[in-house]
Amino acid sequence: MPHPLVSRDVTGQFLFLGTGTSHGVPMIGCGCPVCTSSQPKNQRSRCSVVLGLPEGNLLIDTTPDLRTQLLREEIGLIHAVLYTHEHADHLFGLDDLRVFARYLKDDLPVYCTELVEQRIRRAFDYAFDPVARAYPAGGVPRLVFRRIDTEALNLLGTEIVPIPLQHGRFDVLGFRVGNIAYCTDTNGIPPASARLLRDLDLLVLDALRRRPHATHFSLDEAVAAAEQIGARRTLFTHVCHDLEHSATNAALPPGMELAYDGLQLPLV
Repeated sequence: MPHPLVSRDVTGQFLFLGTGTSHGVPMIGCGCPVCTSSQPKNQRSRCSVVLGLPEGNLLIDTTPDLRTQLLREEIGLIHAVLYTHEHADHLFGLDDLRVFARYLKDDLPVYCTELVEQRIRRAFDYAFDPVARAYPAGGVPRLVFRRIDTEALNLLGTEIVPIPLQHGRFDVLGFRVGNIAYCTDTNGIPPASARLLRDLDLLVLDALRRRPHATHFSLDEAVAAAEQIGARRTLFTHVCHDLEHSATNAALPPGMELAYDGLQLPLV
């Protein structure tokens, strides 16, 4: 008999799988106070979230930590994947999607830009080999690409609004779902995108570290951007080992704090 599928129900929830920088926290070989901390909220895997939408679980980005993240949060089923951009820390856990085509009994829908699709096809070329795809489901990731750009789309019964962002010289996407916006990996919000971020209950925004960076908001820059946007609550993500969780939160303005792995909030 087939094994029963085990998956926690996160319908109506916004779940942070990971909130860390591309190195993760702890960082390999680092003995700093944050990397050696026993505080669980200082342990940050690579950035990803799950949204429990009316017609299924939407995963945003497939980090190299994906398998561990999904097991930790008891998420046994993903119905669709949405990508912010093509960088390795947001993409290279894609092979862990193999199991979902078996559970869904169909190819897994992947929503992304043309650039992201090209990167996936190069980096995971074996997944598109006709011989490999003839293997039983679970042998290779079985994906069906759905192109996105800047137009709103209906995904798993919910309107998703792409938010064009700058990530240094790279073009990336954030996403708005109702009154929540997820804007990781950015250090520039164009005026047209800022207009799409009006009247938010929750803004999730990149805040890498205290010092400036070429492609990410520093903490002070993120605070200034969040104050301009004016969301009722702001959570910072893509955080490196420069920022200790409790001490950083104590110094932030009211309504702003660091997110952490495993944080779950209602979708509003």
